[in-house]
Amino acid sequence: MESWISNYLEAQHRALDTVSAAQLAPLIETLKEAHRNDRQIFAIGNGGSASNASHFAVDLGKGASDVMDRRFRVLSLTDNVGWITALGNDYNYADVFWRQLANYARPGDVLIGISVSGNSPNIVKAFEWAVQHELRTIALVGGKRGRMAELADQVVAVGDTHYGRVEDVQMHILHILCYAFWEHPEWAA
Repeated sequence: MESWISNYLEAQHRALDTVSAAQLAPLIETLKEAHRNDRQIFAIGNGGSASNASHFAVDLGKGASDVMDRRFRVLSLTDNVGWITALGNDYNYADVFWRQLANYARPGDVLIGISVSGNSPNIVKAFEWAVQHELRTIALVGGKRGRMAELADQVVAVGDTHYGRVEDVQMHILHILCYAFWEHPEWAA
């Protein structure tokens, strides 16, 4: 058992090492610009990635915003179960994110998609909608990259395809995006 744990931890470190500061700094700049221009930031994902989207919205919208002069406008579109199930039932599960964006999003807003495969149909459709409606798009994906990476303005691809490891590294990335402002609120000025 200890050998398996050691191997898992080593693989996790290798996955984390595929992400660099140079890849993340532009994402922080995008959030800084969104904050400066009072733009909305949306986060989406499925399964564990949906939980990561929710966690990100809490940390940026509550945690980082608590130390700033003006709060981030951030919303996880994974959190309204009634709306998601109505859209999935009445239309199609692939429509649950873009149809929410159609109500909330405006040109210049930011969409962050979190997916290991990069091919989740509901996130891909949201990215297609976002591109058509002039949103800034950030894709956090795994090693296969997928369609999201082709559509996004900014991409960080974790160099692994193991769902648990990629989701863990994606949460590292999301924490970095939040703590950049939480620990340095002056960066948003």
